[in-house]
Amino acid sequence: MHPVLFSIDVPEGLQDWLPQTLTIYSYGFLIAIGAILGISYIAVEGKRKFNMNLDMVNTVFLSLLAAAIVGGKVFMIFENPKLYLSDLSLLLDGRGFVFFGSLSFSIPALLVVLQYYKLPVWPMLDIIAITTGIVHFFGRLGCFMAGCCYGVQWEGPLAVVFTDPLCVAKPLNAELHPTQLYSAGMILLIVVVILVLKKYQKFQGQLFLTYLLLYAIGRSIIEIFRGDEARGFLIDGWFSNSQFFALIFIVVTSYFYWRLLKKANHNS
Repeated sequence: MHPVLFSIDVPEGLQDWLPQTLTIYSYGFLIAIGAILGISYIAVEGKRKFNMNLDMVNTVFLSLLAAAIVGGKVFMIFENPKLYLSDLSLLLDGRGFVFFGSLSFSIPALLVVLQYYKLPVWPMLDIIAITTGIVHFFGRLGCFMAGCCYGVQWEGPLAVVFTDPLCVAKPLNAELHPTQLYSAGMILLIVVVILVLKKYQKFQGQLFLTYLLLYAIGRSIIEIFRGDEARGFLIDGWFSNSQFFALIFIVVTSYFYWRLLKKANHNS
C-alpha cells in the first residue's frame, strides 16, 4: 500500500554524516514495533518464570534475530538457486526473508543460548512461540504495506489494489488477493489460540509445537492464493517451495507433539 511511511529533510549541519533525506520505510517500522513488543514479552515472562535479567533477555532475543535474518536470506537461494549462487549480493537487495528459513536457523541458535544460560528448553520455547507470533504478525502487516508476498489476481470482495510504484506487488493497479492480511489474521488467531491453550497446557513445549503446526498448515493453504512466483516451485504452479517446507514442519512437529503428549498422559 504505502512502502514509505514518511521522509524528512536532514538539517544541513548533519548532511556530512547523513543523507539529505531520511526515509522511514513501513516494513522496517512495523518490524521494529513487533521486535519491541516481542522482547518485552520475553522480558516479562522470562523474569517471572526463570528470573532472567536484562542481559539474558537481550542475548536470547538478539541471537534469535540474527539467526532469523541469516536463515531467512539463505533460504532465498532455494527460490532461484542459479540466480543467487551466481551473485550472492542479490540476497541483500531488500526483498525480505523466507520465514521457514528464519525458523530453521533460529531454533538451533536458541538451543545454544539456552544451554549457555542453563535455561529449560521447552518452557522457553513456549515463551518464544508467542514472541514469534507477535513479531511475525507485525512483519506481515509490513509486507502488506510494502506489497511483497502479494496474491494472485482476484475480483472478489476482499481484493486490494496496489498503486504505489514503489510497491513490490505485481501487477500494479489490479485487484489481488490480500494474502499478507490473510497471513496476519492467521497469525493473530494462532496467538490467541495458544494463549487460551496456555491455561490448559498438558506438557511443556505444547504452545511452541502448536504454533509451528498451525502456521505450517495455514501457510500451505495461503500459498494457493499467492502470486509472487519468485518464491519458487517444486512442481511448477502446483507445489511451491514453501509448501514443501511446510510439509516437513508438519511431519516433524506432529511427531514431537505426539511423543510429548504420550509421555504427559503416561505420567498423569
